[in-house]
Amino acid sequence: MADIFDNEKRSEIMRKVKSKKNRSTELRLIEVFKKNGITGWKRNYPVKGHPDFVFLKEKVAVFVDGCFWHGHDCRNTQPANNQEYWQNKRERNMKHDRAVTAMFENRGWTVLRIWECELKNKNEADLMQRLSASLSSKRTLVSKEES
Repeated sequence: MADIFDNEKRSEIMRKVKSKKNRSTELRLIEVFKKNGITGWKRNYPVKGHPDFVFLKEKVAVFVDGCFWHGHDCRNTQPANNQEYWQNKRERNMKHDRAVTAMFENRGWTVLRIWECELKNKNEADLMQRLSASLSSKRTLVSKEES
């Protein structure tokens, strides 16, 4: 199916798409934090690079990346139309992600990038291991089941 909008109009529409309160990413990670007793995070912290969550005391920035938009091929979804545009868009996003990660690391922060697919219930144990590894040297994570 061809796009019904010209490039300028499509760009205008896409600029209006915001990534806040995304159920499959940020809101799902909040559920994981609460379920596992992870505290001390802030959301929408006003810092260049715009991490989804920060743990200020530990200097950990957490980015929750949508698999399609940030170049993870877990679902192998490729649009049939405008393939070159979408490939270029994903490549720009990945380049931006690398630059933001480097910027935070240069500031002395730990950066944790979580893929959307890692937020599925079946992957929660692996996700908790990653979170623990990033936060454990700076805090003790206590699961609600253990307390």
